Amino acid sequence: MSTTGTPYHRLALTPTHRWWRPLLGTFFILATGVVAFLVTFFVYAGAAELTGQPDGADGMPTFGPLAELALGFVSLAVLLPVVLLAARLTQARPAGTLSSVDGRIRWRWLMICLPVAAVAIIVFMTGGTALAVLTGEESGLDVPLVGWAPFLTSTAVLFLVVPFQAAAEEYLCRGWLLQAVGTWFRGPWVPIVFQALVFAALHGWGTPFGFFDLAVFGVIAGWVTVRTGGLEAAIALHVMNNLLSSIVAGAFGQLTIDETAADMPWQMAAADLPVLLGFAAVITWLWRRRPAPMDSRELVGSVH
Repeated sequence: MSTTGTPYHRLALTPTHRWWRPLLGTFFILATGVVAFLVTFFVYAGAAELTGQPDGADGMPTFGPLAELALGFVSLAVLLPVVLLAARLTQARPAGTLSSVDGRIRWRWLMICLPVAAVAIIVFMTGGTALAVLTGEESGLDVPLVGWAPFLTSTAVLFLVVPFQAAAEEYLCRGWLLQAVGTWFRGPWVPIVFQALVFAALHGWGTPFGFFDLAVFGVIAGWVTVRTGGLEAAIALHVMNNLLSSIVAGAFGQLTIDETAADMPWQMAAADLPVLLGFAAVITWLWRRRPAPMDSRELVGSVH
């Protein structure tokens, strides 16, 4: 059956769908995700112990702050195969239907979205930093640079782990949760808002501005996902946000796993909101101007 006319948030509504399947799949993700996290942690801890690494602040052997940061990203990245398995095993549908209405990642469209996302994040970081300076807040620019060797090392590590971490969060929130709730609601807005609130909550409660910004990020990423029929634009924005902000933090020796976007001050949130809206507008414009349907394929099992 063709996916023509089947919106992204309704792709989990297959002929084999039952009301309990999204609940079963969510439980599977939670349980399997915890197991995957524990395995990742114990592999890291065991390797540190076996190689005689020194104890960290928590009394556990560690390869150092950069390795612990990478461990944090990898611990989230392992959710990517878990979410894909959930779609296949608990909903009896192709895992690729989490990626797009074409049943897979549309790589050409993703490559178009990445530079747009990069420009958006650069504008956001520049605007937020400028606003912080103008309002007398600490911008972090007065901290000395770490030097080329540690900067290049941290950048290489970030390029290896951040894309998978960001993609995993997109598949969980804009993919699984949006489509799971989409089986119960015909319109897209309840699924979009629900997954956005969960996305914000998963980052913890830092500042009201940070939570609000994360929720808006989730809403806009969810809307763009439904509008374009896939996760590509949201993945591009999330990857560039995490990657570029982490690279800048690494240049000033401020990489840490303890702070997230939930700790964002109001200046950064104020700069981010118009950028997010602008990103959505540009992506929508590019989507409308695409020369032909991108890699449109026939997908078995999807119904309205």
